[in-house]
This record gives sequence, C-alpha cells and structure tokens, in this order.
Amino acid sequence: MYRTNTCGELRLANLGQTVTLAGWVQRSRDLGGMTFVDLRDRYGITQLAFNMETDAALCEQARRLGREYVVQATGRVIERSSKNTKIPTGEIEIEVAELNVLNEAKTPPFTIEDLSDGGDDLRMRYRYLDIRRNPVRQNLELRHRMAMLVRNYLSDRHFLEVETPMLIKSTPEGARDFVVPSRMNPGEFYALPQSPQQYKQLLMVSGLDRYFQIVRCFRDEDLRADRQPEFTQIDCEMSFVDQEDVLQMFEGLIRHLLLELKGLQFGPFPRITWHDAMRRFGSDKPDLRFGMEFQEVNDVVRGHGFGLFDSAELVVGIVAQGCADYTRKQLDALTDFVKRPQVGAGGMVYIKYNADGTLKSSVDKFYDADALRAIADRMGARPGDLMLILCGPAMKTRTQLCALRLEMGSQLGLRDPQHFAPLWVVDFPLLEWDDETQRFYAMHHPFTAPKPEDEALLADPSRWGDIRANAYDMVLNGNEVGGGSIRIHDRTLQNQMFHTLGFTDEQAAAQFGFLMDAFTYGAPPHAGLAFGFDRLCSVFSGADSIRDFIAFPKNNAGRDVMSGSPSPIAQEQLDELCIKVDVKV
Repeated sequence: MYRTNTCGELRLANLGQTVTLAGWVQRSRDLGGMTFVDLRDRYGITQLAFNMETDAALCEQARRLGREYVVQATGRVIERSSKNTKIPTGEIEIEVAELNVLNEAKTPPFTIEDLSDGGDDLRMRYRYLDIRRNPVRQNLELRHRMAMLVRNYLSDRHFLEVETPMLIKSTPEGARDFVVPSRMNPGEFYALPQSPQQYKQLLMVSGLDRYFQIVRCFRDEDLRADRQPEFTQIDCEMSFVDQEDVLQMFEGLIRHLLLELKGLQFGPFPRITWHDAMRRFGSDKPDLRFGMEFQEVNDVVRGHGFGLFDSAELVVGIVAQGCADYTRKQLDALTDFVKRPQVGAGGMVYIKYNADGTLKSSVDKFYDADALRAIADRMGARPGDLMLILCGPAMKTRTQLCALRLEMGSQLGLRDPQHFAPLWVVDFPLLEWDDETQRFYAMHHPFTAPKPEDEALLADPSRWGDIRANAYDMVLNGNEVGGGSIRIHDRTLQNQMFHTLGFTDEQAAAQFGFLMDAFTYGAPPHAGLAFGFDRLCSVFSGADSIRDFIAFPKNNAGRDVMSGSPSPIAQEQLDELCIKVDVKV
C-alpha cells in the first residue's frame, strides 16, 4: 500500500509506530545537520525529519525535493522537540528511514498556501492546483456535507431522488437556453434544462408524491459573482400540499442545516409580503441582519420650496444611528456612491441630528429648524443620528435607497457573514410588465398559480398587475437562496394563464402540449421549491461568490480558462450536424 496513515491523523498516542505517508511536499527547510519536509495531503500536514548523521544519503535525497513533489515516506513516529501548536500534528514528526519520489513536479505558478500569491485569473487557469489549497478544499467539503444533510433530511421525509433528462425541449420564456444540435435529426435542437420544472410536475401526475434532485441546470445569461452558466439546484416537488405545508417543510430543512453546520437554533422564520418588502427595504430579498427600514416623508417635506421634493412621486430615507459625526468627505463619498451608474440616483439629501439636539442639513436653505425636526420625528431619528434621503419615481427610488442602505450596513459592520437572518417573502406579483416589449411576463414561470382570491382578475387585463402569485422565496442574509410556488394543476386555468402571457392555442400546444395532456389524466394539487445550492453554500460560508464552491467554475465571461472552452469545433463535426458557421473564430 502507498500509505498506512494520512498526513492529518498522527498524534502523541502514535509514538513509536512505524508508518508510511504519501502526499505533496509543502515546503522544506535545510538546517545543515537536519532537513525537515512538510508533507501535505487532503487531511493535513506532517513534518518529516531527516538526520545527516544517521543517513547522509537519505538527507541529501530530501534536500533535492521540490515544492509539490509527490513522495512516499516510511519511518517512526517521534515527539517533536520544537512543537507547532498551530496544526493538529504539531507535537510529532516522522523520523524517515525510506523516501520514494512518486512523481516530480514543476514549480507551481503560485504558492499552494492559504493566502496564495496567485490572482483569480491565474488560479482559475490552474484550478487543479488551486483546489490543493485549504480554503478551496474546505469549501468543497462544506458543499459535500451540505449535500449529504439535504439528501438525508429529504429522504427521511419520504422524498424520492429522481433524475430528469438533460436533453429537453427548448421553451421561449425565461432566460436563454443553451441549445444542443441533434445529428440524427438535422436542423432540430435539444435544450439544456434551465430547471426540471415540467418534469417534476409530471412526476407529481405520475403519483410519486414527493420528489427531489440535486441537479445541474443551465442558463445562457449575463454573468456576475453569484451567477454561472451552469449551476446546481436542490429541486423539490410535493403533492397534496398547500403553501403552509411547503413553507414548514423547507423552513425545517434550513433550520436543520443551520443547526448541523453552524450550531444555531432558530424559531419560526419571519414572513413578509413582497409589497411590504419593497416598501420597507426596497428589495424582494431584504437583509434583516440590521434595521434602517425606509421612512416615507412626502407629506412633511413638501411645501417648503424645494422643487425636487415637491415634485417627486416618493421622498424616502433611512436613519443611520450614531452617524451624525460623519464628515463632509464621508457624506460626499455617499453622494458619489448613489450617483454611480449602478445605483443611478441624481443626488442625496442628508440631515444631521447632532448630539446637542441641533439639526444641520444639506437643504438648510429650504428647511428651518422646526421643519427639520418634523422630518426627524417622522423618521424616528434621535440625537446622534444621520438621516439620508432620496427622491424620485417610487420603484426606482426604493431600489436606489436599498443600495444605499446596504452600503451603510457594510460600512457600519452590520452585515456580519456569521450572523444569519432568514425569512420568507410571500405573495409576489403573478405578472410583471416589460416596457420594452409592452407586455406582461410571468414573474416566476407560467405554471405558477395565482392566489385563489385573485384568480378572477385574470379575466380583466386592466387588473393583471394586481394579481398576486401563490409564490414564496426563502431569503438568507439578503440573498434569495430558494423560491417556489403552488402550481397550476387545472388545464383550464393553465390555458387561461398561457393566453394571458400572449400564447396562442397552437403555440401553447407546441411548447407545453405534453404537460397539458398529462393534466387531463388526473393531476393532483402540487407545489414545489428549488434552492440555489451553490449560492446556499456561499452564504453559509460567508463568501461573496458562488465560484468558490464549484470545483471547476467559469469566469465572468462564461469561459473555462483552464480547458479553453468554449472553443471552435472541426468543420467535419459542423457538417455532420448540418450547422453553418458564418462568424469568424
């Protein structure tokens, strides 16, 4: 065998044992009469000791070892004279009697250390080396452990793990599909699934009752830190349930993960409606780790001659407690922040409520002390606080103030990644209007059921914007980590939903005919939810990017810089697939 033990398990209890270890050379130290080599594997680091007086040839062999050489060492476990309390194996070392080089290695392009000197691009190019580093390996271990906890939790509650097809029919709604040509059917294409949505509904029609799958999904959309062209979902569906059943089941799953992985216990998660979330926080995924709820002040700021406030649809602000001592430089920086193109505000008004009770603002020209105090009273400010106010079109201004709220939360250290604040956001709009195409789209997908009390509004196009969906999102620390809905299981209602979205009967039949036919054979009431598994892992670890939790991720351009994909394919392959490429590559 190559090894009797790993590099992370030997302790003082193993003194005197003869062991064989195998791994990679982390570093070596030549002290003249002694040479020490740190040997690393997935499980830890163990120090190897070579004594010039005992075996000069072996010591010379050790001196020639380079970083990342793969070696095998056999020797006796002895107590270290100079102990390293920073590692679990730091009280012992191996007095090596035999050393075998299993494979030499080139000097790596960056150091295989926790704090590497390699930038993101370089480490992505050599991802197989990056995974040797503890932080990346630990992220993948967290992902594995979370997956096992999810599987066991759902299996214990009678969910069946069922694989659904990877080659499916393309649908026009939602994000762009990745398409796959069919050699056997020239001119026709499969799509890679954006989710297993229709198949999991068919599994409910089939009577399986409870389904789940930790499944790879694909979306050809613009990328950012928390998006990848291929990603993983914890995809679930249940029959004969209402919204409360679903929320209880999957709130239980997140509670289970928080307890097992973080040692945290939670009571019932708070629930707020989509409209309340937008009104109070300007976001459908509010970060509840801190306050700074929005305060609307339209009525108390109008009539003082300040045109921007007088004409604005919405004037709204937040209170940053204890920040009245912000300097002009800090306030100018906040103003510059909200003016960034990513935020898009025209400016910002501030009011300082000084510790002595006086008030000072950027609009003193229009508001006297009494007027400023009325604003402070409306916003619930106290001496020592800072008020930050934006104005403009209602929805746009709320979104801008949300960005400012999160920026203040970060500046004040209120967004601790190890503090967890879960909640449910419910009662989303069923439909959302798109100004560019001048039509309504499904906010979630076409299979989401409206609230029963709003179902009649489908007959009145002027009320479509008022229809609430039987939909829900799980939010954790300002991240949407999961979402789902009660599904439409009635063919007549599903047809009505397709018509609302602009489908003709022929288009609906062509795209979704097999699902609609299935509904004629007794579809049970059913509902589901999908968690973004990569995102869930990143939130639990307190990381900003999901890429850290994917073994071989793509970069921000959707490219795998390690393997060089996507890449051109041979003309013979294109001819076989009946594909003509006009773009020069």
